[in-house]
Amino acid sequence: MEIQDIFLNRAGRPRSGWRVAVFAALLFFAIIIIFKLVVAVAGLSFGEAADDVLSSSWGFLLQGLVLLVPATLIGWACGKLLDDLPPRALGWAFHEGWLRDLLLGSLVGALSLLLATAIAAAPGGLKFAVNAPVAFETVGRTLLTSLPVFVIAAAGEEAIFRGYALQTMARARLAWVAIVLTSVVFSYGHLENPNAVPGFTFANTAIAGAWLAVAYLKTRSLWFPLGIHWAWNWTMGAVLGLPVSGIERLTPAPLLRATDQGPAWLTGGAYGIEGGAACTIAVLLSALFIWRTRLVSPTPEMLRLTDQENPRNAERGTMNDEPRTTAF
Repeated sequence: MEIQDIFLNRAGRPRSGWRVAVFAALLFFAIIIIFKLVVAVAGLSFGEAADDVLSSSWGFLLQGLVLLVPATLIGWACGKLLDDLPPRALGWAFHEGWLRDLLLGSLVGALSLLLATAIAAAPGGLKFAVNAPVAFETVGRTLLTSLPVFVIAAAGEEAIFRGYALQTMARARLAWVAIVLTSVVFSYGHLENPNAVPGFTFANTAIAGAWLAVAYLKTRSLWFPLGIHWAWNWTMGAVLGLPVSGIERLTPAPLLRATDQGPAWLTGGAYGIEGGAACTIAVLLSALFIWRTRLVSPTPEMLRLTDQENPRNAERGTMNDEPRTTAF
């Protein structure tokens, strides 16, 4: 091995680890700068009420945009400059079947959350009642206004954790290494949430990160994991009235009100169902279903753009790496 092999692959481009490091560094500094600007603008605009605005549902949506926009733009830039990839390779393009992937992912996410809830409710751990004291209009407002909040927040996390970094390592045939690393970082980012459960919070969130990574690899598109992610959160918070990763303020008037009767190791307690064993079982079963199902698959275009380290050569009729023909 020569010194240059540490830095360059056979296509003459930086190795995947260096490309991921460049993306991570640029994203880290971009998010810090943008967040500081947002806080400063909010302070000037709302004064002492700035903290309340930023912690509201619309502030949460703004935080999602602060993650989504730079992760997407930097992912596109790194893909172009470091990999010679077109923007559509990142997975946000309106490719053939994108809407089907989004809708099917939404169904999988909602059903997976209902499965977790059923597991927790079966022995009496969770009880539900219609939110009768609250006006229908108020419930409808929560259902509708929380939807874009959960979609944008989920899209921001997908762009970061299932975007350029995971994809770059997967193209270098390090998919399982990428799943582990991105899932651990994804989990670590949730440990400061309210009422986090030691052990279960980290383990379940890491498993969820792997679940969503498998969803990406199954389609090579971000629409399918986005559907799973937002629908899981929206069903949990706006429909069933459960805390979403410990957060309750996003859905003040859900369709149902949940009563947690424990045990907390099963139901998740104050953190919500994501902090309990019911979630663990449901997410593992859902991940297995996604891995094995034939209902979704990558389009030939997305597979070609994401299946090797120098995919543009494949478009020109030459290759520097051996091609692969499966999604995994």
